[in-house]
Amino acid sequence: RARDVCSEDFVESAKRKKIPEMNEYDEIDANLYSRQLYVVGEDAMYAIAKSGVFIAGMGGLGAEIAKNLVLAGTKVVTIQDNKVAQIEDLGTQCFLRAKDVHDGTNRAMATLSRLAELNPYVTVDVSLEPVTLDSDMSFLQKYQCVVLTEASVQLQMKVDEFCRSQSPQIKFVSGEVRGLFCWTFCDFGDEFSVIDQTGEDPKQSFISKITKANPGVVTTLENHMHGFESGDHVTFREIQGMTGLNGTTLQIEVLTPYTFSICDTSGVGFEPYVRGGVAAQVKVPKKLSFQPLKQQLAAPSILAADLAKLEFPMQFHVAMLALDLFRSTNSRLPRSSDGDDTSEIIRLASVAVQQYGIQMKDIDTDLMVKLSKTAAGCLPAFTAGLGGVIAQEVLKSLTGKFSPLMQWLYLDAVELFDESEMSSLQPKGDRYDPLRLCIGDALCRRLASLKMFMVGCGAIGCEMLKNYAMMGVGVASDGLVTVTDNDLIEKSNLNRQFLFRSQHIQKPKSTVAAKATQEINPEMHVDPHQHKVCPQTERTVFMDSFFLNQDLVVNALDNVEARRYMDSRCVTNQRALLESGTMGAKGHVQVIVPFLTESYTSQQDPPDQDVPYCTLKSFPSNIEHTIQWARDKFESQFTQKPSLFNKFWGKHKSPEIVLQKLEAGERLDGVVHAVKLLANRPGELSDCVAMARLKFEKYFSHKAKNLLHSFPLDTKMKDGSLFWQSPKRPPTPLTFGLYDPDHLSFVLSFAKLYAQEWGLEFDVKNTTTAMLDGIIQHCKIPEFRPSGKRIETDESAKKPEQQEPEEIGDVLHSCKLRLRDIISKNVAIVECLRMMPHKFDKDKEGNFHIDLINAAANCRAHMYGIEASDMLKTKRIAGRIVPAIATTTSAVAGLVSVELLKVVKGGPIELYRNAFLNLALPLIILSEPAPALRTEIREGLSYTLWDKWEVRGHSNYTLKEFLKHFLDRHGLEPAMVVYGVKMIYVPVMPGHRKRLPERMMKLINPPAGTEYVDLTVSFSIPGEEEHKPIPPVRYFFQ
Repeated sequence: RARDVCSEDFVESAKRKKIPEMNEYDEIDANLYSRQLYVVGEDAMYAIAKSGVFIAGMGGLGAEIAKNLVLAGTKVVTIQDNKVAQIEDLGTQCFLRAKDVHDGTNRAMATLSRLAELNPYVTVDVSLEPVTLDSDMSFLQKYQCVVLTEASVQLQMKVDEFCRSQSPQIKFVSGEVRGLFCWTFCDFGDEFSVIDQTGEDPKQSFISKITKANPGVVTTLENHMHGFESGDHVTFREIQGMTGLNGTTLQIEVLTPYTFSICDTSGVGFEPYVRGGVAAQVKVPKKLSFQPLKQQLAAPSILAADLAKLEFPMQFHVAMLALDLFRSTNSRLPRSSDGDDTSEIIRLASVAVQQYGIQMKDIDTDLMVKLSKTAAGCLPAFTAGLGGVIAQEVLKSLTGKFSPLMQWLYLDAVELFDESEMSSLQPKGDRYDPLRLCIGDALCRRLASLKMFMVGCGAIGCEMLKNYAMMGVGVASDGLVTVTDNDLIEKSNLNRQFLFRSQHIQKPKSTVAAKATQEINPEMHVDPHQHKVCPQTERTVFMDSFFLNQDLVVNALDNVEARRYMDSRCVTNQRALLESGTMGAKGHVQVIVPFLTESYTSQQDPPDQDVPYCTLKSFPSNIEHTIQWARDKFESQFTQKPSLFNKFWGKHKSPEIVLQKLEAGERLDGVVHAVKLLANRPGELSDCVAMARLKFEKYFSHKAKNLLHSFPLDTKMKDGSLFWQSPKRPPTPLTFGLYDPDHLSFVLSFAKLYAQEWGLEFDVKNTTTAMLDGIIQHCKIPEFRPSGKRIETDESAKKPEQQEPEEIGDVLHSCKLRLRDIISKNVAIVECLRMMPHKFDKDKEGNFHIDLINAAANCRAHMYGIEASDMLKTKRIAGRIVPAIATTTSAVAGLVSVELLKVVKGGPIELYRNAFLNLALPLIILSEPAPALRTEIREGLSYTLWDKWEVRGHSNYTLKEFLKHFLDRHGLEPAMVVYGVKMIYVPVMPGHRKRLPERMMKLINPPAGTEYVDLTVSFSIPGEEEHKPIPPVRYFFQ
């Protein structure tokens, strides 16, 4: 909420104003924050929504921190600044505009309204009160966390001391971006409690054995690793025999991946173990103690990030202090072209070592030079990246969720330093000066003329476009950023895709993002598309010629399949690719450079383990299994069956026609299911409720009884062990109760959806329990009868294909009887022969999709003695939602933008950095990319995945000439030539040698207008049995 700041007493009223309390009954907007809730959880989300944060300095870094905190839903964010907007601010601060510079508007005032519109649940205030060494800091008492940017070390120490003097202590964070360097510091006080150190879901494992010893040793099921770590706390349940462990929480020591030790179980308090049991991890709060800034300046605790610069962090620390001393003495930053300033920085580094009592033998003068010559600039990629990291640390300070930074982080991009330009570089007085003073004018010009293709315009895509606007990408007449995304904006996007607002919901992401980006930088050329990048658009929109016209490709995707496809297109067309992604607090960045690095598909993640079909069908052991079962039931009942029904009756038109065909002995696919559905068509709402009640009985009572009939509780395996033992759980048939919330929810949701698919209206809000009870009382519940169907118990067995029941004998006779009954009642009018399938939508409010799945999953969980789920968890699992938070997105996009600068600059593989980060730990690892693997065909002839061989033919070019080309050029004799799935030439196949004089054009028979095709060719090498593959062969017809 942007406040009126025109009144004279605004500053005083803001100082007196208290942070509004969040009422304990206020609800979090789950539709807006759903992806973030999956990262931090409800308790942390409520803590964020009750907290206030003060941010000093509305330069690029301060604005980025504020943006991420507003998106996260912080109750109050107060921004402070005493500087007016300058032209250079437009190159680092995305909320400022040219008019703000022209009008000389205070940076915080100019930022206020644009920041406030990001989240209607957040109060955004402005403070114009100077924060100086002479300031009365008491106005900070109402905040839970204070963040300083662009502040001197002396001021940071004063504010940190004030925060520590309060009760409870206020959390303190500071940070800065200078040139090619950035850093942050955290102090959360003498005693800070971390509620959840990792944010990972608690692990659990089924037990197969517990020894009666000191200490007792727990063994998990065969081939089921427990996943615990030494020091973890676990609780036990469902143990038979050694029941004294049930309900206890113990700290464990890991022995092997399948065993861990616990307490002394040799005493009389523990009976011998018999069977069963589950060990579940318990999150135990951890107390941390931080040191004040003054103490940390002398002996800093630094998180090392770059694996190639492990010895650098202390040097960065000294360089930062030297820069602070220079700025304090000269009231300015060092100039890039001033040699005296550089010499002074080197001298002040030694002064800083002495003044702060730092233990350091040698000072890296080269590093001091690079800082001195770039310090007047500001890398916008770092304001974004560090802004994400700092915002996440602030959220940790408010919630105790995740492990905080202890206590410093330094990052750099010295690989971009260009000594030849920096010595004579002068500012030009435009928005790109902050970047120009970091990387030089030549690289800025190359960025302006860059032709770049970005795929995806979601969370990472929005952040990247903003960064590109700051960096001046594609602003020259020959520059262009092409972006494509076929998605529309949804409400849940607004929490982290910051270019979108509520008025943009259901509008195309790419066009809205392009317009918003050009508002940040009107000079930027953006061409938005709504096409999906896939094989279908390969020959129409995103052809090879399109890729060849790009200088660089950037992925902003959210699925592996699309990433692999884009990787293949970039490899084929030999174009650099920047790949990235996030999942909750985790993120990655991969730099893919032609002929230098491996590609995305060079490394494969291990495939996800599918849940065995029999487990989902009959033997669930955890809530994930029951949710997946419920999701499958939804798909079958409300999507697949109605679609097949429509397909059948769309083809056969009427029951009379179908009956005639059956009487004539004609076999009709799908007739049994189609006729059964039509015969059961509800005529009124009570029929829908009755069907829901019958489904409840079938799913949660009869199914359990049938399992127990087939496998009684005392059933034993061939080896004498019990059939019903971990992880198998014997079911208990449920008795329907209208006042059980899950039972009621199942009936209501199922009836609602069932009515909708038949075109009936069902008003759930006006449906009373008494009305339902009256309908259900008259339902005829069939008695249980064993089905006689074989129950699958083999975990390796796959789900059988859906088959039509045998249309013979009784089944076919029953089908005909139903048809005659339908015809006699004259109910098969055209409107009755069409159903309305439901397309699963996890986010649409009031569609009852998640309601039904949650109720069904919980009823099944109760049936098997599994702990129930809540709507939020069910939505995540059933909707396969990837958790996301704006802080990680911002950090990843910043690191990608740093690598973009390196790719445009060019250089050896040592220049680049892949990144993996987990802000929950926190962990940031920067490492050199793996080189492209070279495959040897024979001595003196090898290739990488980036190579392709070209053969240029003509209209009469023959297969014989094609084969001779390789023999003459490489001394290789082709053993096979394949085009897609078409065998062009395989000598051992009959008739293929007769193809030698035929034209390649005839053999390949390409679509009209095709200039070239990619062929797969393999060769036989003398003395080797197997054929040798070579790079893809691109054959040109002309």
